[in-house]
Amino acid sequence: MNRILATATTEFRIALRNRWVAIAIGLMALFALVLSAAGSAPTGGLGVDRLSITVASLTSLSVYLVPLIALLMSFDAVAGEVERGTLPLLLTYPGARAEILFGKLLAHLAVLSLAVVVGYGIAGAVAFWADPASAAGLPALLRLTWTSILLGATFLGAGYALSSLARRPSGAAGLAMGLWLGAVVLYDLGLLAAVVADGGGRFTTEFFPIALLANPADAFRLFNLAASDAAAAAAGVAGAAGSVPLWQSALSVALWPALALVLATAAFRRVTP
Repeated sequence: MNRILATATTEFRIALRNRWVAIAIGLMALFALVLSAAGSAPTGGLGVDRLSITVASLTSLSVYLVPLIALLMSFDAVAGEVERGTLPLLLTYPGARAEILFGKLLAHLAVLSLAVVVGYGIAGAVAFWADPASAAGLPALLRLTWTSILLGATFLGAGYALSSLARRPSGAAGLAMGLWLGAVVLYDLGLLAAVVADGGGRFTTEFFPIALLANPADAFRLFNLAASDAAAAAAGVAGAAGSVPLWQSALSVALWPALALVLATAAFRRVTP
């Protein structure tokens, strides 16, 4: 544990020096503030409090922004060490590769968690200031916070795996952007196209819910929207939240970070100094 904490402390200091802490907090705070300021319009029509509407908007924001921040922090975690020639020195320290990787994960997850808490905290404060009834949406905000951290952990692990496979920061950056584009944007577009082409057939009724759970971003969105009073404000793939049992989306959200870390550890063990 001491070796893991030592690695995490070093990586967190590097993140501070590279302004990743300030960038992550600034991005989350800015977008959360904009969404919370613009989120009061539909509250009257839906009959729910302002914070619940804000949480529904923040869910869509998190699907795009949290994985992007996680991948940007993690894509050179291994490839950068290889390019700078510091990986051989790092591996001489008395610690297993899994401990090194877990230390990096703790540091990057601390940065991401800090950004999420600050950003969502600002959104919650604005909602409470504008609508005292927003206390009803506090459980949804807390749920969104911890699931966003798990979503970030999933893409941090994926970023470490890609960084280990690419071994060069430029290649890892391309793979990371490809993963983000595929998992967050193109995956949903492909599912929507398949549903339209299927016309309510077997794919829509049997395979579509499974395909949603197979994507960590969609599982995250389904879990938060299905448990939210403002789920009626969702559209597109997110509108299927009611068709997937809550426990299934929750299980997918919980399992993806562990799976991503296992894949990252396996890929890192194949890296030679």
